[in-house]
Amino acid sequence: MTAFTIDRFAGIAPWVLGAGWAVVVATPLARSAGRRSTVMRTAALRAPVLSTGETGAARARLGHVRARLRTALGPVARVAGALGRRRRSRRAGAALARELPVTLDLLGVAVGAGCTPFLAVEATARWAPPCFAALLTNVVGACSLNVGFDDALGDLVDNEPSLQALADALLVTDRLGAPAGPALARLADEQRATLRRRAEAHARRVPVRLLFPLIFLVLPAFGLLTVVPTLLNGVAHL
Repeated sequence: MTAFTIDRFAGIAPWVLGAGWAVVVATPLARSAGRRSTVMRTAALRAPVLSTGETGAARARLGHVRARLRTALGPVARVAGALGRRRRSRRAGAALARELPVTLDLLGVAVGAGCTPFLAVEATARWAPPCFAALLTNVVGACSLNVGFDDALGDLVDNEPSLQALADALLVTDRLGAPAGPALARLADEQRATLRRRAEAHARRVPVRLLFPLIFLVLPAFGLLTVVPTLLNGVAHL
């Protein structure tokens, strides 16, 4: 019985000690929170009540300060906004360039299966990558509102001038009945070659960009960890 009681107490003792330490730690925090809330309420009661005129003057000063801040930070905000818009536009253009070969292949398959250019665009809009799916869906939606296929493609080119070759290939087929498959395949090959050249150029720039962390971060850290202790050890033995 005594051994059982000792074992039971040994199992409960850590929990009791933990609860005791929690109470010891939490008590000063609770007291500090109570004092802080009392001090804050007292400060709020002691705060002066502004009259209507003083409130209006304070608001006028605040508005004047805001106007000066807008005047001072206006050029910075415009430059930052222009840089942000340019970066977003560059990212959107890069995404379109990556998705263009797949979209051209899908259009070529649809045209080769006997679809008209409009039906090819409608079928491709359901299977194309996200950016081109949205663009081609807009073309199909415009045509469903009695907008001509030529005008819908013209609006597409106005928004994305890089798609001029794609629109021309579809329009030639729509107007003259010429096969669009070879033109679409050629455009897809050219776009893949362009993407390959861009990737190779980006890969060649990577070593140059890695020089900055190598020179300003890795080499100083190597010197601090190897050369400096050796020098200090040598000086200490002089």
